[in-house]
Amino acid sequence: MAVLGLLFSWTDLLAQKTLKEAYKDYFPVGVAVAPRNLSGPEAELIKQQFISITPENAMKMGPIHPEENRYNWQDADAIVEFGQKNGILVRGHTLCWHSQVPNWFFTNSSGQQVTREELLGRLKQHITDVMTRYKGKIYAWDVVNEAVPDTGKSIYRQSKFYQIIGEEYIQKAFEYAHAIDPQAKLFYNDYNTESAAKREKIYQLVKKLKDKNVPIHGVGLQGHWSIYEPTQQELEKSIRQFADLGLAVQVTELDVSVYPKEHERRARKDTDQSIYTDEMMQKQSAHYKMLFDTFRKYKGTVTGVTFWNVSDRSSWLDNFPVSNRKDYPLLFDQHYQPKKAFEGVVNF
Repeated sequence: MAVLGLLFSWTDLLAQKTLKEAYKDYFPVGVAVAPRNLSGPEAELIKQQFISITPENAMKMGPIHPEENRYNWQDADAIVEFGQKNGILVRGHTLCWHSQVPNWFFTNSSGQQVTREELLGRLKQHITDVMTRYKGKIYAWDVVNEAVPDTGKSIYRQSKFYQIIGEEYIQKAFEYAHAIDPQAKLFYNDYNTESAAKREKIYQLVKKLKDKNVPIHGVGLQGHWSIYEPTQQELEKSIRQFADLGLAVQVTELDVSVYPKEHERRARKDTDQSIYTDEMMQKQSAHYKMLFDTFRKYKGTVTGVTFWNVSDRSSWLDNFPVSNRKDYPLLFDQHYQPKKAFEGVVNF
């Protein structure tokens, strides 16, 4: 009986307009995936709804390159193969990020911190190896991820890359990437891009790159938002400001939390509930509609939108920033069925 019910559910879903059908004349709509998503009902949902996939973790520096002379290709290969087999575009994420970097990257055989030249060499080798393996199979890359701090006056996050190399590490990463695959679209990717202060820092960073003729093609707005933010005005200002530099904009990691946005991990309180209320559903639906109305308004500038996880069954927000709290941030519920928010996104 349960199987029969699932079949009826898939039939109902097939009768609706899909994301990829609705947006075929606008931009690719994608989703972040792990190998576990590539079989079973999630794989069917991906093939039915999305035209692009992004590895959620499999291509980050730590998972793919844990030791200097060892790569873990298995998970990334599986994702790229799934994309090729099913005619789905693949975005690469991410070539250089201050987090999830293996310790060996910054130390030599004696345990001492590497020199500037050594770190540049390791960065170049890493980008060369990864991009060479997937050349022609990945249409766009998040080259540098989250290099701008949320607070303070400095444009640059005080990461190990910045401390050892200086701001030039960002330029070099883009140059290394472009040299390996001149056809790939190269993005700088960050969150809080709608915060006025951080937006301005990101703008200054990418403007410096453009002024130096560094091969950067776009800015990724991560889109880890909530039903309370951003406003349409904040979102449009971000899109226009980066477009004014001649850059494409992609929303690279979209989810809309049903809770007020927090960025620091904390323990769950007694007042923290995990119930998807009718009020949350209505607010989330309205917010998603506003977001996609805005994305369509900037057709040609917004060149892709990627959701961060497939459905509410499993989202990174289930445990972040509040431990053991369930979130409901996506268009498909825990049974892979479209939520009310889905209707406002595909019907326009």
